[in-house]
Amino acid sequence: MTEGSLSLETMQVEGGIILAVMTLAAAIFVSLLFAWSILVGGVISMCSFWIAGKGVFKLVESVTSIGALDDRKKQSQQEQRGYLLRFWLRIIIIGIVLMFLIKGQMVNIFGLILGLSTVVLTVAFISIRVTWDYFFRGR
Repeated sequence: MTEGSLSLETMQVEGGIILAVMTLAAAIFVSLLFAWSILVGGVISMCSFWIAGKGVFKLVESVTSIGALDDRKKQSQQEQRGYLLRFWLRIIIIGIVLMFLIKGQMVNIFGLILGLSTVVLTVAFISIRVTWDYFFRGR
């Protein structure tokens, strides 16, 4: 298992594949509304994950690029506050979007929840694969 196989981009691609499979399976075996709900939840989940990942990389990059320790501490505190503000803003926006989708009865709630679980499923599948490779293909 290479480090590149655990990158954010790899996780996003695998998440997209998982989302596509779940959406297609729901469209075939359940209903189009259920499939739509999975797709909407998955897109929300994956976009949030992508934005959070970029925020963390920006935070780490901005702090590690400064040489002096005192400057690094100041910059770190400022960036942490900004990151937390963006985090809560993202959560509020997601909450408002979900409220409109649910109140407007535009989605099936169970499909939406399944779609919102896309990132969790992606992390679980990658963790299982990494563990499998570690124990059965050599350490």
